[in-house]
Amino acid sequence: MPSPVAERPVGRIPVSLLTGFLGAGKTTLLKQLMKDPAMAGSVLLINEFGEVGIDHHLVDRLDEHTLLLDSGCICCSVQGDLVRALRELHQRFSRREIPALSRVLIETTGLADPVPLVGTLMEERFVAARYLCDGVLTVVDAEHGLDQLGRYREAVRQVAMADRLLIGKGDLCDAATRTRLEAKLAALNPTALRLEVRHGKVPADRLFGGGIYAAAGKSPDVARWLMDERGRYRPLAAPAGLAHGAAVQRRLHVERHGDGVSSFVVRFEAPVPWPGFAVSLGRILAAHGQRLLRVKGLMAVAGDPQPHVIQCVQDAAYPPVRLPAWPADGAFADRCGRLVFIARDLEPAAVESIREALTDLPGTAAAMRMAAARPLLPTRCWLGRHMPVGSERDIELDAWFVRPKRFAKRPVIGTCD
Repeated sequence: MPSPVAERPVGRIPVSLLTGFLGAGKTTLLKQLMKDPAMAGSVLLINEFGEVGIDHHLVDRLDEHTLLLDSGCICCSVQGDLVRALRELHQRFSRREIPALSRVLIETTGLADPVPLVGTLMEERFVAARYLCDGVLTVVDAEHGLDQLGRYREAVRQVAMADRLLIGKGDLCDAATRTRLEAKLAALNPTALRLEVRHGKVPADRLFGGGIYAAAGKSPDVARWLMDERGRYRPLAAPAGLAHGAAVQRRLHVERHGDGVSSFVVRFEAPVPWPGFAVSLGRILAAHGQRLLRVKGLMAVAGDPQPHVIQCVQDAAYPPVRLPAWPADGAFADRCGRLVFIARDLEPAAVESIREALTDLPGTAAAMRMAAARPLLPTRCWLGRHMPVGSERDIELDAWFVRPKRFAKRPVIGTCD
């Protein structure tokens, strides 16, 4: 029996949306998913919010079947980037410039509202005739999900629209938080299949093959949202519509996300001293964490030829990992580090203070003194990253150095220890 991933219902190419709020773990899931042989023939579209694309560098498979949609949040440019990408993709397939397509998987930015994306897949004539909306997969952060659902409209819509709810980072939250989260998810979307994701791993055959997307069985809000979206925005005429299109996109961004969401990039001309960078970023997270929806980037670290992947959500800093090599093209081809900050209601003065803190990094000795004075620094565990291994029994991980405690022997009378 063929895998559901390879099936093409009613002759159209199935499209799945992979969504979830900022930092939920979409890219980690995607990295593991694209290693699955069942995903052969699939095309990956990655959308990011911010001036510099990061996520597509974290996925191992980068080829003609991986496309980056980098003009902003996809739900605000759906009539532009997404439709254009799907048109070009089908034309290339028709001309046999790329192999047969079994599936299109769209990873949205964490701020994306899935409603206009689903609406476009179902209503836009060219797209609907050739593609099939096969389902919405929403990744939920077990640690931060409850807070995000209480604060952000986008997170609520992502959960309510889902056919599959993928719960990640379950090992980072306590039982009481997890119970409250499960109750909230059940209230927002009682029919979605819930799957536990551990280290980004979940079988592909449990994610796809749901058939034509339907609002039936979901919250009544879903049908109303889709109805409101239908015909709300028309494709823009070209070429006169290009400048107008940018204005419409800005207006949609404000309508969907409010005018408080912003993004900025900090570029580093030279490799950073790790202790000074870790302490400085930790102090930034501690001071502005509730307004920092996401911090991510690739960093050049002094003494290490490999780029370090930095990922933070609000005031939580996750263990850095190393990529095998720097990207050969794109923004990071110059091997300069960059951090992308996505913030909400962050004052210009705070943005400037963050830039200044990352420009004037303390030396190692000063950084260690600063860390000693801040025992709850979010990046404290990063400081042992380059600690040398002392013996065979010591364990070095990406973010921690584990050294077994050695107790002195009890002295025996009449001998020397």
